[in-house]
Amino acid sequence: MPSEPVTQLGTPPTLIEPPELQRELLVNCTPQETRIAVVENGTVQELHIERASRRGLVGNIYRGKVVRVLPGMQSAFVDVGLERTAFLHVTDLLPSGAEVTRGEMPRIERLLREGEEITVQIVKDPIGSKGARLTMQLSLAGRFLVYLPHDDGQIGISQKIEDEHAREALRARLTALRPSHLSGGFIVRTNALEASDEQLAADIAYLEQVWQEIQQKAGAVRAPALLYDELDLVLRAVRDLADRHTVRIQVDSRENAQRMIAFAQRYAPHVLPLIELYRGERPLFARCHVEEEIERALARRVELKSGGYLIFDQTEALTTIDVNTGAFVGAKSFDETILKTNLEAAQTIARQLRLRNLGGIILVDFIDMTLPEHRERVLEAFQKALARDPTKTTVSGFTQLGLVELTRKRTRESLSQQLCEPCPTCAGRGFVKTAETVCFEILRELVREARQFPHVQEFLILAAPAVVRLFEEEHAQALAMASEFLGKPIALRGEADYPPEHYDIVVR
Repeated sequence: MPSEPVTQLGTPPTLIEPPELQRELLVNCTPQETRIAVVENGTVQELHIERASRRGLVGNIYRGKVVRVLPGMQSAFVDVGLERTAFLHVTDLLPSGAEVTRGEMPRIERLLREGEEITVQIVKDPIGSKGARLTMQLSLAGRFLVYLPHDDGQIGISQKIEDEHAREALRARLTALRPSHLSGGFIVRTNALEASDEQLAADIAYLEQVWQEIQQKAGAVRAPALLYDELDLVLRAVRDLADRHTVRIQVDSRENAQRMIAFAQRYAPHVLPLIELYRGERPLFARCHVEEEIERALARRVELKSGGYLIFDQTEALTTIDVNTGAFVGAKSFDETILKTNLEAAQTIARQLRLRNLGGIILVDFIDMTLPEHRERVLEAFQKALARDPTKTTVSGFTQLGLVELTRKRTRESLSQQLCEPCPTCAGRGFVKTAETVCFEILRELVREARQFPHVQEFLILAAPAVVRLFEEEHAQALAMASEFLGKPIALRGEADYPPEHYDIVVR
């Protein structure tokens, strides 16, 4: 990306050999909204958006009141003070390390009762008509560690740390640093690989202090009440998004840059040199072409460089992705053309899943491949591309119908759910009735109106201009026949502001 003048607020960074993966965080702040783009090697990979009027709730801890226990669903609804009651399943009451079989699973009606007050944490934001998802297995995230106050004391290591010697070394270090009086367990995050003992000890002390404050507040309030408010997006960027690959964090707000610096000084000193105040004349997101990426991420169709394209269809139950060759004809055999398109699509789909934050069940319809080795290559490339995704993704492989099935953990709304709403014209269907269909509906409605109001002198049809034109031209005879059948005159009036499917019949 072209460089713009910046004013650096932290200590000048030490010149080091750039890592293979270079990550930049672009932070755009307004009083109403914070947007963060994660740029890796010059390409936007993730978008995080948080609005002041609608902050994400994942990570918040509440004192909640059980309002209903459902034995048939083995779940409960809990009032935590939100617009809708939140959902708690029996498996989220159990200790995080517990292993139970279905036959040994405790019944929720034996664990909870209506009116009981419990401490819970939100693990999934309200999405659509569904309330928030809760757990009683609390976790508090620090810079290097995640504290599990109700765990059995074990120390887990991030799955992304694959070296067994490094895993054992981290486990031994944390065991030595953990205070003997502190119960609960820890999960060591990936960035702890580069943390010193002092930094790990500071993280432990911070998490212990937060947990003590939560316990004190829980004993002093009545449900529903907020006990712990997760950090806002600006500070979470320092804690969660800045990793060992991050080379720069550009912020276009002096106030928020200062907040990030203050937070980094206390909890992430090594991030300090990366924080810069952006002072370019052009808006930060416009200069780095992030606005264009947002528009493309909201589109149903995504173009491939080869000439092929992808079609994304998102429903409440699942997301489908269709791969098409489009204008790409290739230079070799047909099988090679299909393979090349599918390989490119695998890379693009992996990026789009992150960019759009699509979660849940996802089905990918790659172009049919006749050679088994081509299917294996595409699946291997797809899994490799998905491995860079920080959100847990599980690929089930090709189904019997030739579709690739995968799941991606969903904790917050997708980009389109955050920024868009169902079309008021088509009610989210993606299509509208033809003018001819609306004409025929109006003719049927005229008959019903005539029977309901037999003493009407005249009918006036108010409809979209396209419908009125069709009545005046192609279906003029049908309208005349309806008028003769009803024995009443029928007048027409086009309303420019009427959606295609909307009409009114006025009786006079």
